[in-house]
Parts: sequence; C-alpha cells; structure tokens
Amino acid sequence: MGLLQNIQRFFSTHTETSENHPISELRSHYYKVTNKKAIETVQEVLKRTEGFEVTSVSEERGEISVNVLKPKKALLIVTIISVRPLETAVDFSVSTDTPLPTDFGYSRKLISTVYNKLDREMTFVGTGIHSS
Repeated sequence: MGLLQNIQRFFSTHTETSENHPISELRSHYYKVTNKKAIETVQEVLKRTEGFEVTSVSEERGEISVNVLKPKKALLIVTIISVRPLETAVDFSVSTDTPLPTDFGYSRKLISTVYNKLDREMTFVGTGIHSS
C-alpha cells in the first residue's frame, strides 16, 4: 500500500469493507448460514450492543441501518448478501460524524469489533474468498 493511500485512509471519516480490500481485516466476511438467518443474527447482535440503535431493516435488499450513538456518533450500514444457499457475505460501510477531517481509525475499529461479534455468533467461513 502506497504512502498516498495511507495518508488518505488516515484523513478519512468513512470506511467500507469489500471483497478485494487491500487491508485483510476489511475484506468481506463469509458465514455458513442462510441469508434470512444472517439478517436475524446481525440484527440481534447490533441490538444487544450498547450505544447502537437499529433504525431500519430491509430484508429484500439485505440492508440494516444503525445509528451508533457512543462512544462516537456514526452511521453504520450493514449489507448481507446470499452467495449460495448456505453461504452469506456481510459487508459494512461506516461514516463517522465528526467536525475533524479524520476519525483517527474509529470507523475501522468499529468494523473489526462488529465482525468479531458476528464471528462468535455464526459459523465463519473466511474473508474475501471470492476475490480474483
């Protein structure tokens, strides 16, 4: 990863996961579970997390919207996609509400924290397993 990319990542208030992300901890996580069960489990985990408020759930689109109220305010969008009948991918998009040009890695830590909770609740298959 180049110096410019590291600087851009530092001066950012937004972090997303993806299949081919250059940072391994920000690659899509795959679980051995149905799409419906994944949506239910993610929803339960987020509701149990202190400072999280689930604002909307769209099962048809596979999206869950969450307001993170503490320790810092942020908007978390969870995307759940069924790849195969028993293989589901979970991705995140986090935008931190801060007047500063950086969130000092908060959005990245938030993603790691939620992934760790999901890994304990569902059967984890791997990260970025369908990347080229």
